Amino acid sequence: MGRGDKKTKRGKIAIGTHGKLRPKRKKFKVKPTTMAEQDKKELQ
Repeated sequence: MGRGDKKTKRGKIAIGTHGKLRPKRKKFKVKPTTMAEQDKKELQ
């Protein structure tokens, strides 16, 4: 186990892959709302 092992975090960093152990970073955590949804919230 080490840099060449595909199943370890260090190996995935060395190979340059992602998976369950090292998931990709998501750009946005919150889904953006549309203008129509914002208008409805303001009126209530």
